Amino acid sequence: MTEQTIMNNPFLEPYHTPRHTHPFDRIKTEHYEPAFREGMKQHNAEIDAIVNTPEAPTFKNTIVALERSGRLLDRVCQVFFNLLEAESDDDMQQLAREISPALAEHSNNISMNEKLFARVKAVYEAEAGTLTGEDRMLLQKTYDTFVRSGANLEGKAREEYRQLSMELSRLTVQFAQNTLKDMNRFRLVVTDKTQLEGLPSSAIEAAAQTAREQGVDGWVFTLHAPSYRPFMAYCANRELRRQMYTAYMTQCTHGDEYDNRSIVPAIVNTRMQLARLLGYDTYADYVLQKRMAENSANVYKLLNELIDAYMPTAKDELRELEEFAALVEGGPIRLMPWDWAYYSERLKSAKYSIDQELLRPYFELDNVISGVFGLATRLYGITFKANSDIPVFHPEVKAYEVYDKDGTYLAVLYADFHPRKSKQSGAWMTSFKDQWTEDDGTNSRPHISITTNFTKPTADKPALLTLEEVETFLHEFGHAIHGMFANTRYASMSGTSVYRDFVELPSQIMENFAIEKDFLHTFARHYQTGEPMPDEYVERIIRTSNYHVAYACLRQVSFGLLDMAWYTRNERFEGNVRAYEQEAWSKAQLLPAVPDTCMSVQFSHIMDGGYSAGYYSYKWAEVLDADAFSVFKEKGIFNADVADSFRKNILSKGGTEHPMALYKRFRGQEPTIDALLRRNGIKK
Repeated sequence: MTEQTIMNNPFLEPYHTPRHTHPFDRIKTEHYEPAFREGMKQHNAEIDAIVNTPEAPTFKNTIVALERSGRLLDRVCQVFFNLLEAESDDDMQQLAREISPALAEHSNNISMNEKLFARVKAVYEAEAGTLTGEDRMLLQKTYDTFVRSGANLEGKAREEYRQLSMELSRLTVQFAQNTLKDMNRFRLVVTDKTQLEGLPSSAIEAAAQTAREQGVDGWVFTLHAPSYRPFMAYCANRELRRQMYTAYMTQCTHGDEYDNRSIVPAIVNTRMQLARLLGYDTYADYVLQKRMAENSANVYKLLNELIDAYMPTAKDELRELEEFAALVEGGPIRLMPWDWAYYSERLKSAKYSIDQELLRPYFELDNVISGVFGLATRLYGITFKANSDIPVFHPEVKAYEVYDKDGTYLAVLYADFHPRKSKQSGAWMTSFKDQWTEDDGTNSRPHISITTNFTKPTADKPALLTLEEVETFLHEFGHAIHGMFANTRYASMSGTSVYRDFVELPSQIMENFAIEKDFLHTFARHYQTGEPMPDEYVERIIRTSNYHVAYACLRQVSFGLLDMAWYTRNERFEGNVRAYEQEAWSKAQLLPAVPDTCMSVQFSHIMDGGYSAGYYSYKWAEVLDADAFSVFKEKGIFNADVADSFRKNILSKGGTEHPMALYKRFRGQEPTIDALLRRNGIKK
């Protein structure tokens, strides 16, 4: 690589930006590949220096040196793969298909470097018993990572591992790209306004705006959440609801270039083969060895306990909804999956005089931002300052500098709220830079990002959120403060670098505030009049907090069952994906199965999103968050001492200790399912 090329590539130059943030305004697609290549080249040189040093292996010259290596490559990867999810295009997706196998090979070359592993193993055997704290955890994590990445494999098995890991990288990239493209190409065009009966004005206005943007007459509805969810909840036209549901649940099944029905078995079989090579019976066994759950038996124990506890209430909920639907329609009706949200919303309105649209005017996005940021200020003393000088990767993105309670700089936070064709569906938190502490004691602070697909503003109204979207904001913000409060020595253990079934605790505990009157009163004001949300509305929110909670629980449990069914296999899968799916989650399903629909082919969480053999984590962490939030309820939801304990014992510690040790230090005991059952009204 020439000096001129290096000077023209922003990744390869010093960052002259506020807080050394990425210069998104200068980064172009053509910069990525040369930066990837240079990053791998530099990383290889750093690995060679570790391997070839004449000094005997020590924790500092081997383990710490390895931890500090590859920073340029990390920098490029964090930007590229984050934007591949949030601001992608065809060129980036093509590059992802080309570069992912090379990155997998690079990773394999390190994990299977025999000389490097010999040094790591030597340090592990000599110093594991003498190190303490973060140093001991880093040594254990480093050694385990090598072993779990094939370092102990020999001969043909080593080469097979290399090939399988590269193939898995290719498959997961293809899966993600297919889901994005297939979702984006669907649209339901409505030209007869009578077919919009039941839809609120906000949904109709948004659909009209989408139609104008696409140059068509009428109203356009898409599979993006802000369009799909209100349509399913309010559209009185049952046939159109069926069409939308069918379109959503048949994504990536159409026998074309975006079909994932062959990719799902390929991903599942490849992961199984990798696990078997490493000596595990199933991929779930491999994953769960490094989880709080520890093994699949404990996962199934939780899921089955939840089914037993919630199924009776869920059946009562279904029976009540069927009776209500029959009254509405003037005769018996067999509820189908495209009916649940619609009749559920109507029943809730009838019983509690509340619905999502009644609350929207009080959840204007800017006010919600102030409320969520204000909650963090009240709990932890941190403050947020928008900085327009920080480059962003899309004009809609806002960047904030975050300051600690003593006024010192804490982090950068990017917020990206609205859907677009270049963005994956859903909501997530990630980091563009992790936190670590330099050898000289300098605390290198993190750059955190939250990405959502919230309701967009229209020509006549600002972005008005649903209560569900407020809860999502709180959830992702909980992940964000986990990242922002990171305070560890090593980047590989900072922030959200914890067990997958622990990482959802900081996010889910924040959701509890969404139904707390004292919190809602801090920001929920009518976007036109400025009047606070009436106490009567707040009371209705609280009364409906457990509305259809059992059905929602079983829905999550069904996803966990499906995930475990795919990854507890010890034989190749060569059957029908849809048929296998229907059998896998059948005992948690309440509504009839619909022919030709399939979730596995679009289930990004478990296929390409890091939750393979881990989707149960949401329910596992819900047990934790219900138990943990009971402390806030007991001492006061804004209690600074409780918040400070949560920060010190959990949020700032990252993966430096076993999560149960951290949890018990905060809570004083191990959690039980009882707090969740009581919160949900299942147990008195």
